[in-house]
Amino acid sequence: MQQQIDTLVVAGVGLIGGSFALALRRAGRVRRVIGVGRTLANLERALALGVVDEISQDIAEVAGRADLVLLASPVGQMGALMAALAPGLRAGAIVTDGGSTKSDVAALYREHLPNHLAYCVPAHPIAGSDMSGAVAAQYGLYENRRVVLTPLDETLPESAAMVAGWWQACGAEIHSMSAAEHDAVFASVSHLPHLLAFAYVDRVAAKDNAERCFDFAATGFRDFTRIAGSHPEMWTDISLANREALLAELADYRAGLERLSGMLERGDATGLNRLFSEARGVRSRWHQQFLRKG
Repeated sequence: MQQQIDTLVVAGVGLIGGSFALALRRAGRVRRVIGVGRTLANLERALALGVVDEISQDIAEVAGRADLVLLASPVGQMGALMAALAPGLRAGAIVTDGGSTKSDVAALYREHLPNHLAYCVPAHPIAGSDMSGAVAAQYGLYENRRVVLTPLDETLPESAAMVAGWWQACGAEIHSMSAAEHDAVFASVSHLPHLLAFAYVDRVAAKDNAERCFDFAATGFRDFTRIAGSHPEMWTDISLANREALLAELADYRAGLERLSGMLERGDATGLNRLFSEARGVRSRWHQQFLRKG
C-alpha cells in the first residue's frame, strides 16, 4: 500500500496546493495538513474551509514536522521557501513542487537543498483555473489529469515512486520527462498561448476605438482571450523562468505570421484554405480525446 503521510506541509494554499491536500485527505492518505503562505486572510479562509488543519506564515517553524512538503507557490518564491526549509528538514522528508517550469526549479533545489536532493522530486500538475486562493481548492481537480514528474539525477527512485503514488491517489495520470523536454513542450502548448492572449488583449485595449471593439467582442474573443484572465505574478515568473524556450517559440510564431501576411498580400486563397483546413483537422483530432473521456 502507498505510504501514508503523517504531516503534509503545503506552501501556497490555493488551487494547486489546496486541491492536492483535499484529494489526499479524501483518499485517506494524510493525517494532518499545515498550510503556509504570505497572506493571513487566505490561510484563515483555508482553515475555515477545512482545506488545512493548521496555518503558519513561516515555513521554517513547521519544516521539521513535515513528511512531505509541496511547494505550490509561484516559481519566483520557491528559492526563498527552499532556503527557509533547508535547516529544519528531517532526513527522508520528501520535497516536491507544482511549478510550471522545471529547469529553473531543478537549479533551485540544487542551490538551496544540496544535501537533500535524494528526496526532492520536481513535478508539474497539469490543471489550471482562472480562480485563485483557498476558495479555489476542490476535491476532484486532479481526476484524469496529467502530472509530469521531472526527477533530478540525484532523486532516489523510491522518492519519485512515493510522489507518483500520492498524485495517483488524487486521481492523476503520471508522466515522466527531463526538465529540458518539459520546458520546451510547455513553452509551445501552454506558455506561448498565455503570452499571445495577454498581448492580444493589450493591443486591442490600446486602440483608439477600444471601447467600440470591446462592445462588439463576442464568443470568439472570449474563447481566445480566456487565459488572459490568469494570475499576472505567476505568468511573469513563468515567462522569465522559461525565457529561452519562449523566445524560440516566439521567433517561430513570428515566422508563421509572416507566412500568413504573405498569403494575405498575394490574395492566396488556396494557401489560406490549405493552412486553415490542416489546422482545423489537427485541432479536431486533438479535441476528440476529451470527447472520448467525457
